[in-house]
Amino acid sequence: MLTILVINSKGGSGKTTLTTNLASYYASKKMRTAIMDYDPQGSSLHWLQARPMTQHSIHGANAAPAKGNVVLHSKQGWVPLDTEVQILDAPAGASGLLLKELVRKANFIVIPVAPSPIDIRATADFIKDLFLVGGAHTSKAKIAVVANRVRMRSSNNYAALERFLTSLKLPFLTSISDSDNYLHAVEQGLGVFEMDESTTASERQELMPIVKWLEGQFPNRFGIRAEDKIASLESSKKWAAYRGPS
Repeated sequence: MLTILVINSKGGSGKTTLTTNLASYYASKKMRTAIMDYDPQGSSLHWLQARPMTQHSIHGANAAPAKGNVVLHSKQGWVPLDTEVQILDAPAGASGLLLKELVRKANFIVIPVAPSPIDIRATADFIKDLFLVGGAHTSKAKIAVVANRVRMRSSNNYAALERFLTSLKLPFLTSISDSDNYLHAVEQGLGVFEMDESTTASERQELMPIVKWLEGQFPNRFGIRAEDKIASLESSKKWAAYRGPS
């Protein structure tokens, strides 16, 4: 089973939008797909409730942690044994045991980050925790980052985001726009790959680099081994600049 973790400790990074569109893509390819929603708000599950019966089925599992960030083990968090693609929609602020559990489950980890100074700083802290606390340095999961909710690629914020993503020495897959089509898709329980192609061509093009990476077609241009990532992050002057004073 292919397990994809979509995660960023910062709220508002667009995790659910990415989760639902990836899930709908695989479902449209007739792959048995499930979403495990760890977010107490249950946004992915609400999306599934709005999903038309005429579309390919996606299983929804409520995996929201109980108080204290403890991982929930119950029938609500169950997915069918024949599931081929499982997407984990992580909650904001995931840490400790929950973060370790999510990393342990994942084959791929996708980190969406919005182009604002607050989001950049928060993501810098989170990626450090992902390796030092979550155990990503010993995990076999492949990790990549995605710029999400991008309005103007010519803005200073976007330029700062690109510098930050490059400094991480992790694959930077694509930039996802702050398009109304994503909102329209969510309202209908759909993904952009299930909507009229003539109106969602640009959104599909934005998402395809993620799909290709998940299918092994995106090269890791930095050639970084998992065990090198902590040292690379800690020793980077750019990392220190974005991290700010301690």
